[in-house]
Amino acid sequence: MMLRRRQLIRLATGAVALPFASRLGLADGYPSRAVRVIVGLPAGNSPDIVARVMAQRLSERLGQPFVVENRPGAATSIATEIVVRAAADGYTLLLALAGNTVNQSVYKNLNYDFSRDIVPVASIGGIPLAMVVNPAVPATSVPEFIAYAKANPGKLLMASSGNGSLPHIFGALFAMMAGIDLVHVPYKESVFPDLLGGQVQLAFEPAPAVVGYINADKLRPLAVTTKERLRILPNVPTVGEFLPGYEGSGWIGLGAPRNTPNDVIEKLNAAVNAGLADTTLEAKLAGLGVVPIPMTAAEFKDYTVAETAKWAKVVAFAHITAE
Repeated sequence: MMLRRRQLIRLATGAVALPFASRLGLADGYPSRAVRVIVGLPAGNSPDIVARVMAQRLSERLGQPFVVENRPGAATSIATEIVVRAAADGYTLLLALAGNTVNQSVYKNLNYDFSRDIVPVASIGGIPLAMVVNPAVPATSVPEFIAYAKANPGKLLMASSGNGSLPHIFGALFAMMAGIDLVHVPYKESVFPDLLGGQVQLAFEPAPAVVGYINADKLRPLAVTTKERLRILPNVPTVGEFLPGYEGSGWIGLGAPRNTPNDVIEKLNAAVNAGLADTTLEAKLAGLGVVPIPMTAAEFKDYTVAETAKWAKVVAFAHITAE
C-alpha cells in the first residue's frame, strides 16, 4: 500500500512538472519550423527591405526559414492585429514600427492595445529625420526659423505624408516646443514636388531621402531630429541643440504576441543583436537609412512604453486625428 502511494505521488508530481519543464525548455528546440514576419506596409519600401534583410540573417542563424508576409492597410493596423490574434509561440512576429506607438493615440477604434498585446522582442535600428526648408525661406538656422514663424503665425506650411505620420508628429513636437503655429499639409503622394517648388515651406523627412537635395542646394537643412548629429550630415545640428529635450527617430524592431515565452523572446533577441554586430549587415542597414540600435528585450520594452506616452502628449496637444 505504501509503495503504491509513493508511485502515485511520483506520477502526480511528474504530471505537474512536465508542462513546466516543457515550457522552460521551449527555446531549446525553437524554431522547429518556418516563422512568419508580418509587415504592415507594401513590398519594396524601406521597412519591408529591412525586414527581408533581417529575416535572411535570422534564417541563417537559427536554421529555419523566416518568411516575410506583407499585410498593408489601415496604417499597419491590419498587420498588427494579425499578430495580436496569432498563437503566442514565436512563429508569428510583427515588424514593429515607431508608427505603432503613435497609432495608439491617433486611432480611437483599434481592436487591440499595442502596449498590452504586443511584446517587444528586439530593436533593429533607428531612422533619423531631417528638418528641411525650401531655400526661399529666409532662415538658415532653427532659431532664425522660429523667429520667422513667430513673425508670420499661421503662414508657414509644413508638408507630411499624412495625418499622424512620423513627419507630422515630429513637426508637431517641434511646433509645440518652439511655441509656433505651423499649418500642416498632408500628402498622399510625395511631398517633394511641392516642397522643391515652394508651395510648402517645411518638412521633416528621412535623412537619406533628402541628402541628395541638400547636396544640390535644392533644400536647406536646419537640423536633424536625433539626439546626436549624423554621419551623413555631420555639419547639421540637432534640433535639441536649440530646443533642449527635443528628440525623435523612426525605429524598426520585432514584436510578438503577448504571452510569448520569455526564453523564445530572449533567443530571438540574441539572434537579432548578433546580426546587428556584423559589419556587413550594418552596411546594408546604413544603405537603407537605418542606424543599428541593439537593445535587450527589457530595454526595448521600456523604450516603446516611453515612446507611446511621449507621442500621446503630442497628439493631444496638436489635436491630431485620423482622417
